[in-house]
Amino acid sequence: MSNMNLDPATVARCLEAGDHTDLFVLDVRNEADYEEWHIEGSTNLPIYDELLEYDYSTLEDHMEDLPTDTEIAVVCVAGVTSARAAEFLREHGFDAKSIDDGMNGWGRVHRSYDLADATDLKNIVQVVRPGTGCISYLVHDGDEAVVVDPSQYIDEYLNAADERDLEIVGVADTHAHADHVSGARRLAGELDVPYYLHEADAGVLNGVTELADGETIALGERELEVCHTPGHTPGSVSFLFGDALLSGDTLFLRSVGRPDLEDSSEDAIREASSRLFDSLERLTDLEDETVVLPGHFSDESIRPLATELGNLREEATNELLRYVEDGDESSFVETIVESLADEPANYNEIKQINWGKEQPGGDVEALELGPNNCAAN
Repeated sequence: MSNMNLDPATVARCLEAGDHTDLFVLDVRNEADYEEWHIEGSTNLPIYDELLEYDYSTLEDHMEDLPTDTEIAVVCVAGVTSARAAEFLREHGFDAKSIDDGMNGWGRVHRSYDLADATDLKNIVQVVRPGTGCISYLVHDGDEAVVVDPSQYIDEYLNAADERDLEIVGVADTHAHADHVSGARRLAGELDVPYYLHEADAGVLNGVTELADGETIALGERELEVCHTPGHTPGSVSFLFGDALLSGDTLFLRSVGRPDLEDSSEDAIREASSRLFDSLERLTDLEDETVVLPGHFSDESIRPLATELGNLREEATNELLRYVEDGDESSFVETIVESLADEPANYNEIKQINWGKEQPGGDVEALELGPNNCAAN
């Protein structure tokens, strides 16, 4: 990588500190692409088509709007046109670099957090993908670990386990994902350990160790307890690990999982929403001190992504959870039906891969790039 480029992981670490005075992110993609998916806090100057033609006139016209005392990180789709823009800015005295591999690279960034550093929880590592909103976990006790909801980039989990002298003894998906290609089967196969998934989400997969409500997965001297929480998918589960609730796509910090990705007909959405309401009622019966660890996030800036269930009850940011607390199933269902956003990009093809009905092709990495649209509202 050229010293004129910035590693996307470096950009993530810088922005994570919440101090944008150290880095100014300039996105040169077209406005529609930027509006669909972008780096939080970035500024858009839609000159992508001009840069393809080596036309820097608009960039030159806007140089007075750019900071002269802050490093500028320029981003495009794959890092080519942004490199041209960064070079032009350097020639005019700016400290500008291109983000390596552009938004494609941003989508592959993984950041790991030992939850004991910021919460009372021990033995859980949260792995966040800031570019896609996906979250996975390495849960451990003694020298044994279980990986929950891994991405297709399985080296992230192998390295995280190695760094902590842990042996991965199992891999689980909380459900059949629609927004990203799961790495669970491949990771489990490489390590020759069980792959756990609820039978209702297994599709035509072979070699699955099926999860059932109330069962447990042993690791060290502790266990992950399985809670079947259907709604987002028929086989969605959550895991209890002491005071931690790994809620998958059932409960997020600001919303709940959308129930329309199996069947988008209104009758099916209403039926799945009702099941989701029942699942959330079950989860909200847990103690206030239970720490919710979701499977996705949207624009939350806190790291790690965790909060006590009692805080979710008290805060006004999760409207759908308030309906559950009030026992108002009708308003819950109607709100979901009326507020569903666009489906995740390529979700049908991703589900076919995660069900084992299709084999991933050469575009498997590009399939999942884009905004997180797994929440119900």
